[in-house]
Amino acid sequence: MSKKTKILLVDDHQLIIEGILSCLKNIDGLEIETANSCDEAFSKIKSNLQTSPFHLIFTDLSFDNQSQNNTFIDGEALIKAIQEEEIPIKIGVITGHSETNRVFNIIKNLNPLAYILKGNCSVDELTFAIQKMLKDEVYYTHEIHQKLLKRALIEIQMDDIAIQILKELPKHPKISNLEGLIKKNDGSLLKVRSIESKLSKLRTDLQANNNTDLVLKAKELGIVD
Repeated sequence: MSKKTKILLVDDHQLIIEGILSCLKNIDGLEIETANSCDEAFSKIKSNLQTSPFHLIFTDLSFDNQSQNNTFIDGEALIKAIQEEEIPIKIGVITGHSETNRVFNIIKNLNPLAYILKGNCSVDELTFAIQKMLKDEVYYTHEIHQKLLKRALIEIQMDDIAIQILKELPKHPKISNLEGLIKKNDGSLLKVRSIESKLSKLRTDLQANNNTDLVLKAKELGIVD
């Protein structure tokens, strides 16, 4: 990096900020500022826009110190505001949130250039992420990449019948109660034996121990609400 790269680091826990700063200080060519709230971060971005704009922002997603007076309740709201105003700053996430559905929705809806887990923050990872972001390339920590890959593979295996079964399953104490509820594409109804066969395949695909575990994993993957 031949010139100073100006970075804004946003987190409401000072110990987390200090930990990330300890990694960033070992990377040459950085100028780093911090903010403890999304409102403070947005104010800094706007006030520096004309004179000395930030090149990158790394923000957490959840903020415990938000009040009713805050404009932004969390990191997602901050990112949306930056994107809606088309502020030219490259956005990265550093968070503890690794739930597949949360990760999938953040990346699908907000498309940050980086998604890094706090537990994986290191000088090497941050260096690589910053280099990728400056070239408008995406960097996701390995665990996040694996979760997205798994989600994509599962979606390929899912069909309308599978979704119907997974949605109805928690509502009924017995599998036999699903008969007459699950429809094929032609409108005909699935028999119990076919439903049980489909459930067996779904348990294998999602590596579930039982039907309760199956529903939990489907929810965690964001396949059903």
